[in-house]
Amino acid sequence: MSEATKRKFVTHEVVHGDVKILKDQFIVKVVESKGNNLHQVEDENGHVTLCSMPPKFRKNVWIKRGDFLIVDKIEEGKKVTCEMVHILYPDQIRDLKSENEWPSAFQTSDTDEAKENPKNFSEYRTPKTKHQ
Repeated sequence: MSEATKRKFVTHEVVHGDVKILKDQFIVKVVESKGNNLHQVEDENGHVTLCSMPPKFRKNVWIKRGDFLIVDKIEEGKKVTCEMVHILYPDQIRDLKSENEWPSAFQTSDTDEAKENPKNFSEYRTPKTKHQ
């Protein structure tokens, strides 16, 4: 698979894919980017830890402070204790809330803002050029 095809596939999967939270997965909020594909995240109990970004997401999708992720726990990790599985966008957060899978600790104005201002995230991947 070429690099461009891989990028399109991963981006489409993240932005438009259905979200299912499995037994050993949980939702966290990104607090800070630490570099080297590591991000400081906070779980619903307020516990702060480091989360790694797997190679399939690197240079294909970007996250920022305040974004929500679905992560898998890493048992052997001491500092890095989880790995990203999925990046949550406003439509996916809305679906999780309607299915009552959204943690009550994250029921704040941050997520309500996404509900009021839904953005078309595909526009970030499409260059805006004028055709003459």
